[in-house]
Amino acid sequence: MSEKLKSALIEAINDEYKSRAAYNAVINKFGEIRPFINIVEAEGRHVEALLSLFAKYNIDIPEDDWNSRIDTPTSILDACQLGVRDEIENAEMYDRLLDLTIDYPDVQQVLKNLQRASKENHLPAFQRCVERGGAREDGGNRTGRKKGNNRKGLGQRGQCLK
Repeated sequence: MSEKLKSALIEAINDEYKSRAAYNAVINKFGEIRPFINIVEAEGRHVEALLSLFAKYNIDIPEDDWNSRIDTPTSILDACQLGVRDEIENAEMYDRLLDLTIDYPDVQQVLKNLQRASKENHLPAFQRCVERGGAREDGGNRTGRKKGNNRKGLGQRGQCLK
């Protein structure tokens, strides 16, 4: 196991910890609103996918102390704008980390899956939230979830599907 791999995985999990803590802070302040309730669950799955790599390569898992390090946005719109910025930065981070882990195809696959979820799912959801001015989506109940909303989980070998 290389130092590059260790650094890449630590950076990745800290970024996922940070996003999960930020989105949880929004939920704690404003209630169970979309897209935050959906994406915070996905961030948890991202952490789990990375933890499997920490175990495989016998790397010590960094402490998740992000809940104490997050400043909660003052409005839902601010939170959505923060989500857009965070997801863009997340995708850019994965470009860098993919370059560092080229010798590890299994790591590459997980990182590509996490990057894809960020670019194709999370970013568009936050962009829609910004376009709505932070207003709740129509058709949702108190939690912002529509009836019959099914979520995808992890596929084989820790591959994130959402």
